[in-house]
Amino acid sequence: MQGHDVDRRLFLGASAVTLLGAAGAARAQAPQAVKAPQAVKANDAGAKPTARVVDFIAGFDLKQAPALAVERARTAFIDTVGVMLAGSRSEPAAIVLELVRAEDAKPAVSIVGQSLRSSPQLAALANGVASHALDFDFTYMQGQLVAPVIPALLPLAESTGATPAETLAAFIVGFEVASRLSRANPNHNGGGAWHATGTIGTVGAAAACARLLKLPAADISDVLGISVSMAAGVNANYGTMTKPLHVGQGARNAILAALLGARGFTANPAAIEGRGGFASTFARGLEWRPDAFDDLGRTSDLAERGFRPKRYPCGGVIHTGIDAALKLREELGPRVADISAIKAGISKYAANRASEQYPTNTEAAKFNLQYVVAYALANGPPTLSAFGEDAINNARVKALARTVSVAIDPAFADAHEDYPTRLAVTLTDGSTREELRVYASGTRQYPMSPAQIEDKFLDCAAQAVTPDAAKKILATLRTLGEQESFAQFWPLLGRG
Repeated sequence: MQGHDVDRRLFLGASAVTLLGAAGAARAQAPQAVKAPQAVKANDAGAKPTARVVDFIAGFDLKQAPALAVERARTAFIDTVGVMLAGSRSEPAAIVLELVRAEDAKPAVSIVGQSLRSSPQLAALANGVASHALDFDFTYMQGQLVAPVIPALLPLAESTGATPAETLAAFIVGFEVASRLSRANPNHNGGGAWHATGTIGTVGAAAACARLLKLPAADISDVLGISVSMAAGVNANYGTMTKPLHVGQGARNAILAALLGARGFTANPAAIEGRGGFASTFARGLEWRPDAFDDLGRTSDLAERGFRPKRYPCGGVIHTGIDAALKLREELGPRVADISAIKAGISKYAANRASEQYPTNTEAAKFNLQYVVAYALANGPPTLSAFGEDAINNARVKALARTVSVAIDPAFADAHEDYPTRLAVTLTDGSTREELRVYASGTRQYPMSPAQIEDKFLDCAAQAVTPDAAKKILATLRTLGEQESFAQFWPLLGRG
């Protein structure tokens, strides 16, 4: 964030509630001197996070946001709209669309990838399910943490006539709020068995919607309180259609919370840290760090931490295996045909993505290490078509997959966040090649290039709209915030 340190206290127009004293500000600008925040019991009110969040939302100023945060927000829209278009053709999206159509709501706004129009809340439901149905949307901290934000913002922006700049600002607000909630409760998914996308993501999306509606502080606290009561999602439903439903539900509930709050519907003004609030329920028995909210309005997690776009449309824990296979494919060239054995070393956590059974359908293939390694060696980077019936039944891929054996690698057996993979291939002449990948494509260590992000978007968009429409959507999102209105954009999102 070079060039922005002097303005950090101005960033987001923070008022006295979000500003620390001069000494605190000095410490914030010298991270090396800051001690790790102390964990507290979840029922400790701590630093009054709700008040900080309200003040942040009400005072956000896009003009003070770091340029990198704006750039990444645009990338988030490109990634999310792309996977939403592709996901609009999925079975979960089709089922939800049937229900939306049956509601026969006033056709007020677009549903991404569909010719049907509906109410903002129902459009958000459909958009959210589509955006997460392929598990191809970007990740941040605890999974796809902010997945409900953009599916909620699009229909709300269309229904209110919000500008692209206002919508971009609202996304940044939602991202920052969700990020602080995740930092405050870092074991939310693991120890708590929640699905943060549906819990934290709902609150973040509601914060974004409150910002888009330009609500006053008194109403924003109600919106947050309402959203905490409607936040939901357990990870027992991973691997089912209910997982993407968490995103649709979160997006719909975020709009409902914002519209209710705007009309005077009341809620607890301290619903994050108050008795019976977010901390004492969702973080019950878990680590809770209210100090995570202290830098809200002074630093940008979006700029300083970023997020990870997924390069491949499959489970994230097997992406390093794909990257390692692609590197070996590049080195071996035609000698890929001479591979006689492949040994894959993985972590314990990733071991459940290495089924010995060859996949027979799309969902199984997307979470099968042997399949994606074999596919990448045979064909190159897996795109959406790599998980179709023809690709799964390809004889060459099947033969390569049979040569893959999997074992826990002692060098990183207990790795839990980076999911390393070590591939060792043996050729028919007895020679060997090895490739270790600790960080996957899309991470900070190996970021996706602009060309890769564009290719992903166009591949996804091609599932639902014409090439011309896809290029126009991409052009708008690349410069999101510079346009005066969305008037030319909304018609492009529907399916003709």
